[in-house]
Amino acid sequence: MNTEKIIKELKFKAVRSSGAGGQHVNKVSSKVELIFDLQNSEELSIEEKELLLKNLKSKLTKEGFFLLQCDESRSQHKNKEIVIKRFLDLITKGLKVPKERKATKPTKSSIQKRLEKKKKTAYKKAYRKRPDLD
Repeated sequence: MNTEKIIKELKFKAVRSSGAGGQHVNKVSSKVELIFDLQNSEELSIEEKELLLKNLKSKLTKEGFFLLQCDESRSQHKNKEIVIKRFLDLITKGLKVPKERKATKPTKSSIQKRLEKKKKTAYKKAYRKRPDLD
């Protein structure tokens, strides 16, 4: 995965930010929205696209776009850098294949502890019952 080529495929939109800031906020479009079309990306292979679709399904829109936004800074350029970094982190996490879990047997001591706990609980519950007066 070549990050420089992927960055060239990104589309950015500057939007007016919300929140405190007074007149500055009302005049300047400092919030940056990043849009990435996963389906039409030429840089990612088909396998990578499928992996991203599987792992990052909740981050995609219905049309298959990644939409990220940043309005942390008053500077549009800083916000753009932050949102690019977030996007690249998201993509690298999405492309990681999780390791297969190896099943292990419980240790003898853990089995023994579990059985002892069961016996104690059974005794405790049996002790709560009314005694039989036969």
